[in-house]
Amino acid sequence: MRLRNVPGAREKLQNHPNFITKPENLKGKWSEYFKNSDPLHVEIGSGKGKFITTLANQNSDINYIAMEKFATVLLKLIKKTPEEGLPNLAVINCEAELIAQCFDPGEISKIYLNFSDPWPRKRHAKRRLTNIRFLQVYSKLLKDDGTISFKTDNQDLFDFSISQFELAGFLLQDITYDLHKSSLLEGNITTEYEERFISQGLPIYGLTAYKNSGK
Repeated sequence: MRLRNVPGAREKLQNHPNFITKPENLKGKWSEYFKNSDPLHVEIGSGKGKFITTLANQNSDINYIAMEKFATVLLKLIKKTPEEGLPNLAVINCEAELIAQCFDPGEISKIYLNFSDPWPRKRHAKRRLTNIRFLQVYSKLLKDDGTISFKTDNQDLFDFSISQFELAGFLLQDITYDLHKSSLLEGNITTEYEERFISQGLPIYGLTAYKNSGK
């Protein structure tokens, strides 16, 4: 699906209290920005924001960062927040390739990867957000007890991701090939994509990856 360009999208975002214009200036200083030492959770590819804004509303003791490369999409995300913003949410217009410019090693407690682009062609495998080259970066940014939550509707991407997580030294738990028919569904927050796939009767694949700090 081609995104409709919204003229001045980034300028519109800059007027919202949750939008961070230069996240690289907060690298290693996110606790100062939020004015607390609560855990920092980052969703890479937040899309329209139902998932991350729901979590922020439900968990005031966790700081959330919505990371999305398309400014046009972020306009839809901020519409899900109050005009005064959410105190435990920051929104950044940044792509996954640049994540290490925005966070210090050991600064993140949890990363969410929800319905990332599967890049199905083999020659594009390096672009997948669960490719080992990305996972090795995430591992450095995570705390020693940090985790990655991964959900997708694409079984080929899921199987590929399992092998990549293992190669990167992560410990895998809660692996499911049909989340919505499993005991892991309790507490699950859906994304816009997820709701669409469920309505079509498609299974949702998911897992939790734990950083192996002893490796």
